[in-house]
Amino acid sequence: MRSVLERMARTGHRPLYDLEPEHAKAVYEFGAGVLEVPRPALPRVEDLQVPVRDGSSIPARLYAPGAGVLPVLLYFHGGGFTIGSIASHDILCRTLAQLAGCAVVSVGYRLAPRHRFPTAVHDAWDATQWLAANAPGLGLDAGRLAVGGDSAGGTLATVCATLARDARLPLRLQLLFYPGCAGWPRAPSHARYHQGLVLEQAHIEYFFRQYIDDADRDDWRFAPLNTPDLEGVAPAWFGLAECDPLVDDGIAYADTLRAAGVAVELEIYRGVTHEFIKMGRALPEARQAHADAAAALRGALQA
Repeated sequence: MRSVLERMARTGHRPLYDLEPEHAKAVYEFGAGVLEVPRPALPRVEDLQVPVRDGSSIPARLYAPGAGVLPVLLYFHGGGFTIGSIASHDILCRTLAQLAGCAVVSVGYRLAPRHRFPTAVHDAWDATQWLAANAPGLGLDAGRLAVGGDSAGGTLATVCATLARDARLPLRLQLLFYPGCAGWPRAPSHARYHQGLVLEQAHIEYFFRQYIDDADRDDWRFAPLNTPDLEGVAPAWFGLAECDPLVDDGIAYADTLRAAGVAVELEIYRGVTHEFIKMGRALPEARQAHADAAAALRGALQA
C-alpha cells in the first residue's frame, strides 16, 4: 500500500478536489483500471436501460457467469455521488460475478452536481424495484437478490436495504465495501486518516458539496447511522479498510445493525486505504476482499 501511495504521489497530478466535477470524472475514469486485476471474460454481458420515476431512464449492465436462472447482486459504484460509473467498476463487477457464481447488475445512477440529493437515492431504489419486477425476463431469480456497493454506492445499497424492508421486498444480503454512513466527520478515524491516504477529508467535503446541502446531511438516506429503525433489514457483509476516514463510521453502523438484531459479518483489511478493492494487481488484500465478498454472496444467494 505504501508503494502504491508513493507511486501515486510521484505522478504529480492535481487532487480531484482541485478540479471541476466534469474534469474530476474524466480523470477518475482514465485511471480507474490501472491497478485492477485482469479483466475476467464472461459469457454474457448486456447493457440495459432502467426507467426511473421522473420519466428518464438510467443505464445498467448485466454480467452473468453462466447459463440458467441465476441469483443476482444489484451493485452501486462508488465515487462520492459525483464521479465513477459502470465503466469504472466494470472489472470489479466482472470479478464478483465470476467468483460468486451469480449475476451482477451494475447501475449507472445519476451524479452530482447536475443531479443532487436525493436523485441518486431515488435512482437506486427505482432500479432495485425494477430488477425485482423484471428479473424473470432477464433469466434472473428475484427471490435470490442482494444489493451492494462501495463507498457512496455502499450508502445507496444500505438505504435500499431499509427501503426494501419497508416495501416487503426480500433481500438476501447487503454487501458493503467501506460505505459512507455518517453525515459529518466526527468519528476519530476522520482525524486519524484525513490526509495522504487516497481519500482525504478534502475529497469528502468536495464530493458532499457537489451532492447535498448541509441542511440535509442528517437525512438517514445520506447518513444511514441516523436510520430510526433497522430491525428486519437484510443481513450485511462489511469489507472495511483500516486506513480510511470512513472506517469508524462503518464499524458504528455494523454495531447499530447488530443491536437491531441483524446478522452482520465484518472484515477489516489491515494496512490498506479507501479504494483498495480496485487495486488487486498490487494488493493481495484486495484479492482477499474479492474472495471474501464472493463467499458471502454464495452463502447468501445459493441457499
